[in-house]
Amino acid sequence: MTALALSLGNGLKRLDRALLAILVVLLALAAFAPEQLPASLGFTLESLVEVLPFLAFSILLAAYAKASGSDRLIAKAFSGRLAIMVVAASLMGALSPFCSCGVIPLIAALLAMGVPLPAVMAFWLASPIMDPSMFVLTTGTLGLTFALYKTAAAIAIGLLGGYGTALLQRLGGFEQPLREGVGDGGCGAAPLRSGQPPVWRFWQEEKRRGTFKANLLSNSLFLGKWLALAFLLESVMLAYVPAETVADLIGGEGLWPVLAATLVGVPAYLNGYAALPLVGGLIEQGMAPGAGMAFLLAGGVSSIPAAIAVFALARLPVFLAYLGFAFLGSFALGLAFGALPL
Repeated sequence: MTALALSLGNGLKRLDRALLAILVVLLALAAFAPEQLPASLGFTLESLVEVLPFLAFSILLAAYAKASGSDRLIAKAFSGRLAIMVVAASLMGALSPFCSCGVIPLIAALLAMGVPLPAVMAFWLASPIMDPSMFVLTTGTLGLTFALYKTAAAIAIGLLGGYGTALLQRLGGFEQPLREGVGDGGCGAAPLRSGQPPVWRFWQEEKRRGTFKANLLSNSLFLGKWLALAFLLESVMLAYVPAETVADLIGGEGLWPVLAATLVGVPAYLNGYAALPLVGGLIEQGMAPGAGMAFLLAGGVSSIPAAIAVFALARLPVFLAYLGFAFLGSFALGLAFGALPL
């Protein structure tokens, strides 16, 4: 019996953390909520299919860049003065057509290409908050003023995260910001150090073909397992955390609703599109607009899929900084929106 226990323990140690977490969630559902198991599996599969175009494009892009050596050129596009880089990344993030899930494969590709962490953090924070389709839906649901402010807030949170990350790095933080196997574990200078020109037709060289296949496989497995875990957890949350509960927590007027909306928005977000009618209905019932803004901002940045994926790519200090920037920015901008004479 002891030998069997030791064998199982060693097996669990060797088992991938993401796969182990997926197994634990599925076993828990099968044991305590068997009626929810098919629904969660269906939700996870459907969500993976929806994000598949972004996932496939980013994985292929990263593999091609690695095999051809063009990652050096892409990294150089994000090089130069850090202040300008962060502004550009924040603008690109707020205006790009990526949702909180779709941005993660792209971020992984940028990290693998050696883009500096402050620029990635700025893009990371700004992108999930707003995109063109979200702007249109926000305008239709909550009004043009709300949509314009939310777009500006996405850029502002990106700037906060980018410059804040740069400051923390200057003070000695984030010496190894990324987990092993993501990028080069440092400030992302490896692709810039190579002076060799890209080989665009990489498939003509056997070694480069091998690099492409290896990179394609490793990125597919890495991103696939973490996104699957994220969507699985999101399905459980949606099933057992009713929208009414969220509404009760963030309703009302004053400072507390804004703080509560920020705190609730960080871990318990629905998704950008589902949250819009909820917030619109709450505002019609008397909830402070600032609280609604804070909830949408905090939740957009740190929804379960986005947060899980950040945790998978970055070490714990970077992950905590990501959540910290999301909280501080959302709370401050929610208060500011509530103070506007609308």
